[in-house]
Amino acid sequence: MTKVVVTGFEMITALGLTWQETWHHLLAGRSGIGPIRRFDASSYATRMAGEVPESFDAYATQFVKGRRARQMARAVRIGYVCARRAVEESGVDFQRLDRDRCAVIMGMVDTGHSAIDDQSFWILKTMPHALSAWIALDFKLEGPNYAVSAACASSAFAIAQAYDAIHWGRADLVIVGGASAIVNPEHVAGFGELQALSTANAEPTKASRPFSRGRDGFVMGEGAGVLVLESEASARKRGAPIWAEIVGYALTSESYNIMAPSKNGEGMAKTMALALKNSGVAPADVHYINAHGTSTAFNDLYETLAIKTVFGARAYGIPISSTKSMIGHTAAAAGSIEAIVTVLSVAQGRIHPTVNYEPDPELDLDYVPEKSREHAIRVALSNSFGFGGVNAVLVIGRYEPSCVDARLHEGEGGS
Repeated sequence: MTKVVVTGFEMITALGLTWQETWHHLLAGRSGIGPIRRFDASSYATRMAGEVPESFDAYATQFVKGRRARQMARAVRIGYVCARRAVEESGVDFQRLDRDRCAVIMGMVDTGHSAIDDQSFWILKTMPHALSAWIALDFKLEGPNYAVSAACASSAFAIAQAYDAIHWGRADLVIVGGASAIVNPEHVAGFGELQALSTANAEPTKASRPFSRGRDGFVMGEGAGVLVLESEASARKRGAPIWAEIVGYALTSESYNIMAPSKNGEGMAKTMALALKNSGVAPADVHYINAHGTSTAFNDLYETLAIKTVFGARAYGIPISSTKSMIGHTAAAAGSIEAIVTVLSVAQGRIHPTVNYEPDPELDLDYVPEKSREHAIRVALSNSFGFGGVNAVLVIGRYEPSCVDARLHEGEGGS
């Protein structure tokens, strides 16, 4: 068994094309949600979303162009650019690694291909594992590459599988994450039919309001988050930057309802408690929770109740925030984007706010309203829950070198 560390990452969201841009705006409490630009949404009940910046297409040409770009659906292109940047951030040189022990795992619900898009290369554009395949091809990686589909928890499930591959010695490095491009007529109409979306179109930046009175549904977002996970030994050998470690996780199925979470957050609580148990972390050691926080009536209430169930009276002293309040719900990418945000919170001791907060008497925990906060964090949870009763909780901690590895490294003359 080996420690699993984070050596690089990138995210593309409605707040920016780099993780630095998104993180800066999250800490500032700025919303990236606005009127839909990709198509004429005037006839839809929901007419706003968290779209990636319009400059993305020009930015993407630095990484993919020509025939290959035409073969990629929108979510795949966003995720591919994100992966290329994450690898750059990690400083990895695959020529110095065993490519058979490098894998790619991506959380994908679909590729975002829509009737409004160019229909050429339809097969390639709709392959669920297209993103992982393109990444593996680009870096000539010969370990497993595949997609994981678990609704809004897809990329959190992918991170869990990447953790297992490294922790149990089957891989040295995994490029892992997810991408989503659900801002299109099909998804807006489909989620609208399920009455899941906010219709607060008059003030788009205030439409996503997790844990608040008057919340009326989630706001769709698009984007990607990709991490480079690596064994501690591999990372230290090449002198890689280590941001944090993945301490453990839990995955569960509620088997309750295709859309709604189980009553009173029982499934959410079970998953959080199991994640702590699996990771060997005591509830008293958790200093932050990046919540699923969708801005829907049931999720926010039940997630609050679940946190109280797991942490008891201490729940009132744990800062909780929802990234979705500013970038919307990025579906398959939500788990990886929020994991990156949690890594940054652990590494920098800073927590972004939950914006648009108005107290709801049923929801009385510390949701870090409106303003970011400095807060020392040793261990944090990142929650992801999805349609079909799928639950994932990642446990992310401050990196502490293992004694054996540190002695070996010092013996080799490392810093």
